[in-house]
Amino acid sequence: MRHKTRQLKLGDLAIGGGAPISVQSMCNTDTRDVAATLSQIEVLQEAKCEIIRCAVPDQAAAEALGAIRQGCQIPLIADIHFDYRLALTSVKQGVDGLRLNPGNIGERWKVEEVVKACAEKQVPIRIGVNAGSLERELLQKYGYPTAEAMVESALGHVRILEELNYTEIKVSLKASDIARTVEAYRLLAGQVDYPLHIGITEAGTTWSGTIKSAIGLGSLLYDGIGDTLRVSLTGDPVEEVRVGWEILKSLRLREKGPIFVSCPTCGRCQIELIEIAEEVEQRLRDFPKPLTIAVMGCVVNGPGEAREADLGIAGGLGQGILFRHGEVVRKVPQEGLADALVDEAWKMIDGDEQRT
Repeated sequence: MRHKTRQLKLGDLAIGGGAPISVQSMCNTDTRDVAATLSQIEVLQEAKCEIIRCAVPDQAAAEALGAIRQGCQIPLIADIHFDYRLALTSVKQGVDGLRLNPGNIGERWKVEEVVKACAEKQVPIRIGVNAGSLERELLQKYGYPTAEAMVESALGHVRILEELNYTEIKVSLKASDIARTVEAYRLLAGQVDYPLHIGITEAGTTWSGTIKSAIGLGSLLYDGIGDTLRVSLTGDPVEEVRVGWEILKSLRLREKGPIFVSCPTCGRCQIELIEIAEEVEQRLRDFPKPLTIAVMGCVVNGPGEAREADLGIAGGLGQGILFRHGEVVRKVPQEGLADALVDEAWKMIDGDEQRT
């Protein structure tokens, strides 16, 4: 059961309150380069990114957000640190949300100015606590960035906004350490009902970062914690989106495209299963409907898995049996198995069956 949170809106997208868990990413372009940033956002939108964030290091970047907002079809978040003027300019430029820690932007009147601007435009604020940038006094108190220190930091920032009667808040608590991140979110989830943005920060390269993110985010999501997520990878942001979706799909929390089932192969396999499975997955990566597709290599588990899937093959000696909804369609030679699965998948949209 999902942790109960209140709901807010980023543009037209609902966050929290039982809304679908959204997948987001962050541009790695220079925000001041509007054309390059919009080009990257377009690619991310095609990969089903649902929220995009841009760094705002200076006023030129903040002023560029207006043009980016006009060309962007998904909610746009401005990532602000320290300078309240960047937040004010970003809100004026029409962003849908801010990532900003109110305790880090100085005097209270500066926070009040930001809150006033956000209230007028209905712009939510995400408090983003990072283990690598905790307040000095908390590090002195706890000795190092513990989960308790991260939660105390978040609650301190929340308190500032609540004192100003502003509750359009999301919260994140990120560390590169999985256990610390999971513990921090679990602690915070028991104390607030604000929507939670989850992630393992600085997770690493696409390979290692995917594993760390799958373990950390999967643990939280299985506990019902998380309303929106980002997979933080050192690589192409498109991969962040793809991994995020795969994590949600694997837990049956969202449906987007196929779920692939394939066996690890063994000495009983008599077809080129690895090659077939990789080709099918690549060719159906952007397939628009949720199907379970099984690519199985032998007679032990193959027929059962293939029958349970929407589409599947069970391999034999240089050939395989193609199944559709548990029924045998035909035998297919090994060299035609990938084509047969891909063609049959598209028939389920374009041909004799429509799936929703």
